[in-house]
Amino acid sequence: MSFLIRLAEEVGKATLLALQAVYFLLRKPPKVKHFISQLTYVGAETSLMVVITSTFTGGVIALQTYGTFSRFNAEFLIGAVVALSMGRELGPVLTSLMVVARVGSAMTASIGTMRITQQIDALEVMAVNPVSYLVTPRLFATTLGVPLLTVLSNVAGIFGGWFVATKIFDVNEHLYWQKMVDLVELYDIVGGLYKALAFGFIIGTVSCYYGFYTTGGTEGVGRSTTNSVVTSSILILISDYFLTAIIF
Repeated sequence: MSFLIRLAEEVGKATLLALQAVYFLLRKPPKVKHFISQLTYVGAETSLMVVITSTFTGGVIALQTYGTFSRFNAEFLIGAVVALSMGRELGPVLTSLMVVARVGSAMTASIGTMRITQQIDALEVMAVNPVSYLVTPRLFATTLGVPLLTVLSNVAGIFGGWFVATKIFDVNEHLYWQKMVDLVELYDIVGGLYKALAFGFIIGTVSCYYGFYTTGGTEGVGRSTTNSVVTSSILILISDYFLTAIIF
């Protein structure tokens, strides 16, 4: 019973923090330089990791499906399978997990360090709202940055599958692209971007929440960072099921 009460309290505090961040975004948007700084960290500095991961993921999909499709002389469908897999599922999920590992953990550690060194208290003394200053730009950056990285992930995955299918297994290159165009609809890609938008919001909320309410000194920062990564990853995978059921 005490666990459920504590869980409800944690969820309520995280929800209120996210609502405050959205409120300040609409009422008093953060300075452009703060938003650009966070978006650069989320997007540009994470793009190489996403490209490498997605390229090999697309290659693995082509590698796995070729053995089955070749039995039915359907190798030309590999391109469509890779595009659908990346666009609907693997693109947004893998990208989000990469962002959690690199960006979410750093956000929690950064804000948590400010909390235990009383820098957040100093902001309040100077009449600067810490939610508006710290949480809003980070939440906005992750919500916008994850879909942009997902587009990059989809492209990298498709080209990874193309390389394995056409250069290693000698699949007809024209049919690889043509069947992809014929069978993949725009909504398959857009639906994945909707999921990425939600995942970005989850990452920003959870990361900032654990950092904002860090206690216990330097040991508490490490604990909050670990909890942030684990919680974000679990919520992404759980919400992925429900979003897939709703969108597709």
